[in-house]
Amino acid sequence: MDSIEIVLAMLLAVVTSAYLVRMLPVSLPLPLVQIGLGALIAAYTGHGVDLDPQFFFLLFLPPLLFLDGWRIPKSGLLRDRVVILELALGLVIFTVLGAGFLIHWLIPAMPLPVAFALAAIVSPTDPVAVSSIASRVPIPKRLMHILEGESLLNDASGLVCFRFAVAAAVTGAFSLTSAALTFLWLAAGGIAAGIAITLLVTWIQRWLWRRFGEPAGSPILVNLLIPFGAYLVAEHLHASGILAAVAAGVTMSYVELSGHALAATRIQRSAVWDTVQFALNGVMFVLLGEQLPDILRGARHSLEQSGHVNPWWLVLYAASISLGLMLLRFIWVWTTLRITIYKKGQRGEEVKRPHWRLLLASSLAGVRGAITLAGVMTLPLALPNGEPFPARDLTIFLASTVILISLVAASLGLPRLLCGMHFPEEPIEQQEEDLARREAATAAIAAIEKAQLELMPSSADPEVYPQAAARVIALYQHRLDMAGGGDDDEVVQFRKLDMAERALRMAALQAERTTIFQMARHDEISDATSRKLVREIDLVEARHR
Repeated sequence: MDSIEIVLAMLLAVVTSAYLVRMLPVSLPLPLVQIGLGALIAAYTGHGVDLDPQFFFLLFLPPLLFLDGWRIPKSGLLRDRVVILELALGLVIFTVLGAGFLIHWLIPAMPLPVAFALAAIVSPTDPVAVSSIASRVPIPKRLMHILEGESLLNDASGLVCFRFAVAAAVTGAFSLTSAALTFLWLAAGGIAAGIAITLLVTWIQRWLWRRFGEPAGSPILVNLLIPFGAYLVAEHLHASGILAAVAAGVTMSYVELSGHALAATRIQRSAVWDTVQFALNGVMFVLLGEQLPDILRGARHSLEQSGHVNPWWLVLYAASISLGLMLLRFIWVWTTLRITIYKKGQRGEEVKRPHWRLLLASSLAGVRGAITLAGVMTLPLALPNGEPFPARDLTIFLASTVILISLVAASLGLPRLLCGMHFPEEPIEQQEEDLARREAATAAIAAIEKAQLELMPSSADPEVYPQAAARVIALYQHRLDMAGGGDDDEVVQFRKLDMAERALRMAALQAERTTIFQMARHDEISDATSRKLVREIDLVEARHR
């Protein structure tokens, strides 16, 4: 099978996996299904895809990290910054040291720098894999925000540690002072490059739009290229392209608050990025399944070189490393929680102890995924002297099996661990939404009244604008009523009315859409007219959902 056909087959497998997850009687995480489909592709083709590690790294990591930085909830990130930093930085270093020595003790034939590289690359967690599991279990929103924030930062810290470990394995030397200085430049240069590239590209775009207008599709394509540009510039400066991609995403989230992008551009861009994220994550897991047979053969060869012939040693190694990672995570979470509770008690603050099952869940939710896979695939094929990189296939195999075991453990363990638990709603989110709706509606009413006074003198019929203004203001007044401001009973009643009105609107919109499609099928209206009207209906429906 040619390379193009293999790529198309993998994309088809990604699409198929989304339907299989819904059709299978047994509830499985989406990544596991994609890995299985990848293994089927490998069985059919009879050989694996030859991967260039640097190309693989460049293709997958920048857009995924950029999107993580762009979409991470900033309020939750700032509110829980201490906990997130403890997990994203402290836990990563704790995992690299603890798991690195554990791996070297388990497999003496694996050099210590390679063991540290393996420990570093399995330290980052994957929010996409956790989210696919969380959709079936009641994980509190705040815990999900912490896990998402952790994964955003530990991607960078874990991959930077991985880079140092690989450099030590390749050169055979490691200096703590040099590593510390290099880390500072990697971090500072990478973050600066990500921020600078995003701001520069955004400024150039706005200048061009003001002078020449906005070409259709151009803003979305430029947005897709920003993470690659930030990554390549940072790497050219010998800084961290990983941190550059993350910084570019975070900067983009603040640039977005300026509101300069057109509404249609935002809608289309969101759909494009959702597709890119789904495709890249899916292809990575399909690719993992497709590579498994070759990885397993290479791992068995590495195992034979270490003096073990029985392939069950591979299973023992993978299970031991996975268990060690879970135990290290639990120790860190429990210890930092006890320290936090002690400090709050010393300050006289109210201490609310989390349920023990929630503590175990936060430890079990450390699922490895796309970043681990992308990183481990970048291991050099050979050392500078031409010799093969030591235990490369074994390292890739162990990282791959850690991904599988963590997915299975979280998929089976989290639903059982959190079953029956009820978590209170977080009122602050509803309060923020109500506040935003009230302020926006108030501003809209003021703008309508001002526009009415400005437009009336130029109108041949002075009664038109007051009547139109009354109709539009009535809509915004309804939103003000829905957002609160009255008694609790009135607010509850308004919310019930809103739900009933939404259901009626959905029925009406569906009837509109069906009629327009029917008219287009019978050539009563043109395709262009039907597309325009259906798009308007779709936007209205999206607003009411």
